[in-house]
Amino acid sequence: MTILGISAYYHDAAAALVRDGVIVAAAQEERFSRVKHDARFPRNAIAYCLKEARAEGHGLDAVVFYEKPILKFTRILQSFCGTAPRGLRQFMMAVPLWMRQKLWIPYLIDRELASCGVAMPEALYFTEHHQAHAASAFFPSPFERAAILTLDGVGEWATATIAHGRGNHIDLLREIRYPHSLGLLYSAFTFFCGFKVNSGEYKLMGLAPYGEPRYADLIRKELIDLRTDGSFHLNLDYFGFLDGLTMTNRKFERLFGGPARAPESEITRREMDLARSIQTVTEDIILAMARHAHALTGERYLCMAGGVALNCVANGRVLRDGPFADVWIQPAAGDAGGALGAALFAWHQIASGSRSADNVHDAMQGAYLGPGFSDDEIGAFLSSHGYPARTLPAVDWARDIARIVAEGKVVGILDGRMEFGPRALGNRSIVGDARSTTMQSVMNLKIKFRESFRPFAPSCLVERTSDFFELDRPSPYMLLVAPVKAARRTAVQDAGGISLRDRVHQARSDVPAITHLDYSARIQTVDAAVNPRYHALIKAFEDQTGYGIVVNTSFNVRGEPIVCSPADAYRCFMRTEMDCLVLGSFLLDKNEQPEWKDKADWRREYVLD
Repeated sequence: MTILGISAYYHDAAAALVRDGVIVAAAQEERFSRVKHDARFPRNAIAYCLKEARAEGHGLDAVVFYEKPILKFTRILQSFCGTAPRGLRQFMMAVPLWMRQKLWIPYLIDRELASCGVAMPEALYFTEHHQAHAASAFFPSPFERAAILTLDGVGEWATATIAHGRGNHIDLLREIRYPHSLGLLYSAFTFFCGFKVNSGEYKLMGLAPYGEPRYADLIRKELIDLRTDGSFHLNLDYFGFLDGLTMTNRKFERLFGGPARAPESEITRREMDLARSIQTVTEDIILAMARHAHALTGERYLCMAGGVALNCVANGRVLRDGPFADVWIQPAAGDAGGALGAALFAWHQIASGSRSADNVHDAMQGAYLGPGFSDDEIGAFLSSHGYPARTLPAVDWARDIARIVAEGKVVGILDGRMEFGPRALGNRSIVGDARSTTMQSVMNLKIKFRESFRPFAPSCLVERTSDFFELDRPSPYMLLVAPVKAARRTAVQDAGGISLRDRVHQARSDVPAITHLDYSARIQTVDAAVNPRYHALIKAFEDQTGYGIVVNTSFNVRGEPIVCSPADAYRCFMRTEMDCLVLGSFLLDKNEQPEWKDKADWRREYVLD
C-alpha cells in the first residue's frame, strides 16, 4: 500500500511517501523552490517523492493531508466573532486566501498529481494537525508503547496534546486549545526580541544563556496561569495575535520596558534576559506536561513532536529531570513532519497496518530521506560548467577530507541523500575543526553571514559521546543539549562588563568552537551503521588529531534553505569563504575555481530570518 502525505499552507510545506509502513521518501518544498520555510503547495516535493518511489500511473493507494481545513477555518471564524470588531483587518486578509485556495485541497491535490502523471486515488483522508504530529512522533519511534507529547503554535484548535501510543494505535488523552499556546507565547518573545516568528525561535534559544531569568517571575505573574499538570491560560490582554497583526501589543511593551527591538539592531541586556526568562518558563511548562503525561499513561518512554519539540535545551531538561527512561523526538518535528505523520497515521490507524519496534532503532533511516545524486550526475554537472575537481578514491575519501579540516579549513559537503527536517546531519553540512578558537566567528561572519552569538553544533562519533559530553545515550538528530564534560572545560573571565562579542570569543573548553556560553552543546552523535561515510570522516579526523568530533552546521547561508542539489551547493560555496567543497567523490578547491559573478547582490535574494 503506497500512501502520500502532504503538509502545506502554514510554513514548511512538505511531502512524504510511505509504502507498507516503510518511509520511502520525504522532503520539504523549500529545498526545491529555494524559498525558506516555503508554505506553498509542495508540488516539487510531491514530484520527488513519486519519482523516488516509482509511483507512476495508478501507483498511489491513498493521499493524506495533515490537517482538516474546514475545522481550521471554523476556528478562524469563531475567533473573529469572539473579538469583533477588533481584528477585522486580520480577518479580511485571511478569508480571501481561504476561499481561493485553502478550502480547495482535494482539487489542488488532484491537479498536481495529474501534472506528475499520477492518477488521484479514491482514498483521500484528512488527519487533525496534532494527530499528524503524534503519529510522526510515535510510529517511527523505537518504542512499542509510549506517552506522546505534541506542542506547537496551533493546529485546528489544539495547541498541545498528550496521547498514548500502543502498537499501531494512538489515543488522544488531553489537549490545550487556542488561543492558549506555548508555541505562540514563545513566538511572542521571538518577535519582541527582534527575530522573525516561525523562523527565529532557535535564535532566542541560542541567546538565552547570555542572559539572566530576571523576567521569569513577571512572566508567570502577568502572562500565564500555569497549573501543576502543565496546562495553562495566557493573559490575552498582553498579546496581539488574536485580534491584530503583531504578536504583542502596547501593554506588553509597557510590561517589559519599551517597544520591541528593531530587527538587525544591537542586542541589549534586555533581550538577553528576556530570552533567558522565557526559555526558563518554557522548560518548566514542558517538564510539567511531561510529568503529567507520565502520570496519565504510566509509560517508561516519551515521544515528542510539534515545533516546540525543536527546543533542544528543553528536551535535554525533560530527559535529565523528567520521569521517563528515554525520550524520542521526531527530527522533522515542525509542520514538515506533519506530512510524514499523516501518511503513517493512514497506514497504521486507518488501514490497521502492522508495526514493529525494538526499543533500539527507529524507522527514520537517519532522516536521510531526500534526493541523492550519483557520481555520474555530479561529474556531468561539473564537466558541463567547466568546474575543476579531483576525484577521491573511496579508500582516500575520509582521510583526505579529514586532513583538510585538521588544517583549519572549512569544507562544504554534499554526499548521499538529503536530510528531512531542519537539521543538517552530515550529508548537507559545512564542517570545521571543533578545536579552533576562531572557528565559530569565522563560520558565522564569513560563511553563514549571521549573528556572531549563534552557537555551532558538534558531530561526534557515537562511541566517543561520553568522552566529550555528560550524555549517556545517542543523540542522532541534534535534538538534545547536554553539558560538556567538566574535565574539558576552561575557566573564563567573569561576564561583568564584557561585551556580547567578547563573550562569544572566550574559549570555554578544548573544543571551543562547539561549547556554548553555559558549557553546553547541541549534540549529533554519528553511528557507522546509519551514516558510514560521515562516521568514517570523523574517525579519520580522530586518527589524525585524537579528537573524534567536528563542527557541523547546515550547508546554507542566512535566509537560504539548506542546499539540495550540486548546483545549490556550488553556488553557496562560491558565494562564501568556504575553502573546499565535497560533492560525492569529488573535491573542489576554492582557489582553483573560475571567477564567480552574481548577476545581482545575492544577499538580497533571501529574506533574513
